[in-house]
Amino acid sequence: MEKAAFFSDKIKKIFTFERVFLLILLIAIILRFWHLDLKLFHHDEAIHSWFSYTLLTKGTWVYDPSYHGPFLYYVTAGMFSLFGASDLVARLLPALFGTLLIPLVYCIHRLGYITRVQTLVVALFLAISPDMVYFSRFLRHDIFMLFFTMLLLVALLYYFERGQLRYVIIAAIAAGGALCCKEEMPIILLIFISFFGYSLWKKRIHLPPQWKNDLIIGLFIIIGILIALYSAFGMHPETLVGQNFQINSTGWYQAIDHWVSMSDEQRLGGPFYFYIPLYLLYELPIFLLAILGTLQFVFKDASLILTIKRLKNWLLTRHFELSTKDVVATSLTQLKTPKTGSEKSDFFFQFCIYWMILTMAFYAYVGEKVPWLIIHQLLPMSFVAVYKLNWQKIAFALIGCLFLALITWHVAFIPADINEPIVQVQNSEDLRDVMNIMDNSSQVVLASQEYWPLPWYYRGDRWDKITFYGQKEDIKTLTQDHPGVIILHDTESYPSIPGYNKTTYKLDYWFSYYDNQDRLFDYYIHRDGTMGSINLDVFTPQ
Repeated sequence: MEKAAFFSDKIKKIFTFERVFLLILLIAIILRFWHLDLKLFHHDEAIHSWFSYTLLTKGTWVYDPSYHGPFLYYVTAGMFSLFGASDLVARLLPALFGTLLIPLVYCIHRLGYITRVQTLVVALFLAISPDMVYFSRFLRHDIFMLFFTMLLLVALLYYFERGQLRYVIIAAIAAGGALCCKEEMPIILLIFISFFGYSLWKKRIHLPPQWKNDLIIGLFIIIGILIALYSAFGMHPETLVGQNFQINSTGWYQAIDHWVSMSDEQRLGGPFYFYIPLYLLYELPIFLLAILGTLQFVFKDASLILTIKRLKNWLLTRHFELSTKDVVATSLTQLKTPKTGSEKSDFFFQFCIYWMILTMAFYAYVGEKVPWLIIHQLLPMSFVAVYKLNWQKIAFALIGCLFLALITWHVAFIPADINEPIVQVQNSEDLRDVMNIMDNSSQVVLASQEYWPLPWYYRGDRWDKITFYGQKEDIKTLTQDHPGVIILHDTESYPSIPGYNKTTYKLDYWFSYYDNQDRLFDYYIHRDGTMGSINLDVFTPQ
């Protein structure tokens, strides 16, 4: 017994809370930064990098709601100016912002809203979640917005606790940064404002005496950030005030008009339950624990639930060990008994459930359905998943982490085309072969409307050797200068071109539900099957 106690004490000294948390943070860093350029750019990544590169080299950027807010372009252009333009450099900041979510979990723990065990489990979920890892290695606006959302939450909680202006400044920077990322951020702000406003009204939280002055300072900071970035630091004031002061030409109006029309058009549409299958595919343990955590919060009194079950059994079998009088007396006693658990913790988890449900409802309603929007729902869900942790839930979470780690490895670290919905429309690894052929040719003819990400990979003077036609041309035009490579879209191509060999390559690809709908369980296990793709016919001299 003494030897067992000795080893137990030794283990506790080695695996302290702080060391385990740092280990999880190290895992998150490795998963986000290791071999960042393993996969070719996604279509959107190539466009974002191209705009950032153009901003750096030509100093041109103007707000277009189709491509979201300015934050990504300015910070990516800054990285290109420091380290050069490449796939790796473009993904460094998304990886950093995705990693910084983990320390912010620790900040919430320091305030006493979650326990040490809850902190470690949430941090582990965020560190190895397939969606969190995949989209932290992905140059889109969402990971920046998610970080700012989390930073905003932490700053608000600290302000409610300590009432210091510094936290208002941090919250304002977070809100301004998030609003400079994507157009749906005002909805997230409304979720935050409605919950904390109601909590203030019910006196569950309190503001310091100087809160009005702090609020004014915070609003000035937010407005200043928005004016600076959306106007391109004064180069495009029309984004803010419109052409000739017409409101329908302002960036604000254009953003609302564009995304309402996109939602109605459902260009990338899907049913309201679009994200549920994605949770089952990638985040199954977090999703199930979040459902359980929500039910546990709604029915906090386990004894009362047990009484209800007994009443149900009695109604069904007409047999019960307690009399009706005893049942009623027991239930009344339980209802009068104060709730167990920390009031502070309950407040935080109530917010997380509110945040999760409204965010899921919002993205279920929006007609534009894309896989990266899942991370905005996954963040609050990861907190809800650790509500009322006991040893059974901890065991399930740890076993579930094996599932998360396996899927993360599959979607993020296999250097091949993967048959997964998470990729949406991903540029194919076949393009490496196409670009190798182009690199070994002195003249390339590109006659297709489908050509991204080639402008990014052949930026600058590398594009000089490419003769570009935005559509199919006749064979005489294509071959007049005897190019070393002719590239056409396979649906607008020729069966053959005299003097050339033809090879077909995938340009980009996607998971095809219709090709796998008759074998969904088999697909879930093997993650294989038929993929949809857009293809290029590449003609090279015989």
